[in-house]
Amino acid sequence: MFKNGFRVFDIHAHLPYSLPLASRHEFINRHKALRSERMRLTWDFPSQSDNEEESKRPLIDRWIDELDRYSIGGINFLTAWNNDDLAAQIRKYPDRVTGFAHHNIEEPNAAEELQRAVDILGLKGYKIFGPLVEIPFHDPRLTPVWRFLAERKLPVLIHFGLLGHTGGIVQHLNINPLAIFNVAREYPDIPFIIPHFGAGYFQELLHLCWSCPNVYIDTSGSNQWIRWSPYELTLETLFRKTYELIGPERIIFGTDSSAFPRGFVYRYLQDQVRVCRDLRFSETDIELIFGNNARKLLQVGTYSLISGGEKRS
Repeated sequence: MFKNGFRVFDIHAHLPYSLPLASRHEFINRHKALRSERMRLTWDFPSQSDNEEESKRPLIDRWIDELDRYSIGGINFLTAWNNDDLAAQIRKYPDRVTGFAHHNIEEPNAAEELQRAVDILGLKGYKIFGPLVEIPFHDPRLTPVWRFLAERKLPVLIHFGLLGHTGGIVQHLNINPLAIFNVAREYPDIPFIIPHFGAGYFQELLHLCWSCPNVYIDTSGSNQWIRWSPYELTLETLFRKTYELIGPERIIFGTDSSAFPRGFVYRYLQDQVRVCRDLRFSETDIELIFGNNARKLLQVGTYSLISGGEKRS
């Protein structure tokens, strides 16, 4: 799908972690299982039974095999059981894998934990689920976190919009990307990455981008939320409008890949590259979107094509 040996960098993947959205109600769980099976068949995902022998291998080794299988240059994990767990897993392959800190921003020591994760553990940014934060983002209690991120010019990736599946969150104080507007405007040195094209709040995300040039859009996931929009949207529409309004420099590819046996969701990469080529994006723009923007934000080197070869600078 790419020329001259260009290799993709995926900004958005997950190691196993806990998301407090589980329902104990049989009715919800039954509908969730039906939806999951329908999605599996629609997207041709493997069944959820993992190979026993494979499941005993170190998880990060399996991920490296996945990257090699699909010729992916690198991947960034946003979550794990905790920051120490994530750092310990990715440490084995520093040239292929990076990670973000992920801990409760409302904890009194959130800024200190973030600094530890960056300075001691070597993590590259911060991951937040907006609909799980119970106070406004501009609350003074969160100021130390924003100041640290701004001082270091570190990226923060914040999930807004629909969260979870059946029984998930659809209404919350911090579900709308505009919830970060005051902070994003006050701290222009922080790159804010909003995934899934806003996950139901595409217009609001574009408005946020209009005011704040430090806001980036992450393309990750199946983006099936478009089916729940009252007006017609397609993946092509999302890419075209985003490209027209903020340019290729602020669009970052991701898959939202997580568990095995599904592994790296190559189907998402194929669909997104197809759309970009149908829209006649230039090769340089495609390389920005599918790797170089992420590499720049994470400061892991840029990928240049020199006579068909690779140069990291």
